[in-house]
Amino acid sequence: MSNIKNPLDLRAEHLSLKSLHRLLDQNPEIRLSAESKAKVEACRKYLNEKLEREEAPIYGINTGFGSLCNVAIEGKDLERLQVNLVRSHACGSGPRIDLGHVRLMLLLKARGLSYGHSGVDPKTIDQLLFFYNNEILPEVFEQGSLGASGDLAPLAHISLALMGEGSVYHNGEYRPANEVLAQFKREAITLQSKEGIALLNGTQFMLSLGINASFKLRKLAWFADRIAAISLEAFDGRPEPFDHLIHDVRPHSGQSQTARQILQLLEGSELIGRTKTHVQDPYSFRCIPQVHGASKDTLNYVEGVLETELNSVTDNPTIFPEEDKIISGGNFHGQPLAMALDYLALAAAEWANISERRTYLLISGQRDLPAFLVAKPGLNSGLMITQYTAASVVSQNKQLCTPASADSIVSSNGQEDHVSMGANAATKLQKVVDNLLTVLAIELITASQALFFRKEKTSPELQSLLAAFRNEVPFIDDDRILNIDIQKARDFMLNYKVETELLYDF
Repeated sequence: MSNIKNPLDLRAEHLSLKSLHRLLDQNPEIRLSAESKAKVEACRKYLNEKLEREEAPIYGINTGFGSLCNVAIEGKDLERLQVNLVRSHACGSGPRIDLGHVRLMLLLKARGLSYGHSGVDPKTIDQLLFFYNNEILPEVFEQGSLGASGDLAPLAHISLALMGEGSVYHNGEYRPANEVLAQFKREAITLQSKEGIALLNGTQFMLSLGINASFKLRKLAWFADRIAAISLEAFDGRPEPFDHLIHDVRPHSGQSQTARQILQLLEGSELIGRTKTHVQDPYSFRCIPQVHGASKDTLNYVEGVLETELNSVTDNPTIFPEEDKIISGGNFHGQPLAMALDYLALAAAEWANISERRTYLLISGQRDLPAFLVAKPGLNSGLMITQYTAASVVSQNKQLCTPASADSIVSSNGQEDHVSMGANAATKLQKVVDNLLTVLAIELITASQALFFRKEKTSPELQSLLAAFRNEVPFIDDDRILNIDIQKARDFMLNYKVETELLYDF
């Protein structure tokens, strides 16, 4: 249930990703604004009147779907057409998607319909928001969307639940949707003409997964800089690569911001100021600003694409009452998202690639650090095999970075002859981001272990972070089961509280 009593109106005004991130953290009740409701009602009224006075075919409203678009549907069957559409398209497969993605899908679908260009009844949007506010989460599966004509199969499973069919997750278990609606004394919706196709056409599946990945990457980017700074200290790295002068003459935004960030994190450090015996550091240390910065710039670009989609109408056909037009087009096509999500997976993989290289150097026995970072190597293997794990994970990421958007398979008897595969881009992105979390967890364990062997202290800010981490993952004196430590390090990063404002400082 919502944890803030004051409800928030769903309006057509621009919503930034940063504002959405904050909204989801605060979790207020969401309702349709009076202004948006009036637009939705006006659009529905226009559609009803047009169907009464004209007999011309309108795709998906009084015709079949896909390659059946030339089959006319009689007026008495228009509602049944929409119900049949939802049932026939609810053919998702594979594992269930994360419940957080499902809940965001409900909100994003309600937002897309609230602009008054879809022809739905306000009751349909109210049902979506009722499910969202009460955390009634339809069972949605990972596989089934081609990312064009919208995320048909995933959105069909959302729509089934609104109709009182299919399964939903509520209060810790999956139950039939009609049972949960009865518990709330809530009626299932009855779909009118156009409503089924309005619910199913749209990019809310891939958009939800993309937005949640971007939120998670904001947190991991924050940690990546701090973990890299700890590794730099542990490896006795040099500060010169972070001097603003070299970044001023190559002023990429993410690069410059990362260099400033690292220097700020090192303020007050004894280690960074001590005399160095080596002239320069390997790339994985020396090029932290360039590599982390490029991934940050990519994240910013992709967030711009996601934000545009968040503030768009993506179902079909699109209704323009004031212009007296109902246009069948392609706003449901996920190509903009597909290419962006493939790009974001590459950015996440690069954060992991450079992290694993720093882990490797820290256990390599260089710069007065013991091999594998244990006092008695030989008797103890130390952190030898955690680096194996990191290497395995980054190798998998390279395979997952093959772009889904480069593929297309003809469907619907050739009517839908180019698809985006954006849903596949979105689902594999989740794995790449989760893999990044694992690789950073291993570097954090390694860097904190290596720092123990230095006499001088790091900066107060990094000491504070390390003290909190040490409460969860103690120093490794003798070999122990390290997958437990990796999971604890992952949980530490996921649960560590960082203000939303600080996550958006680049």
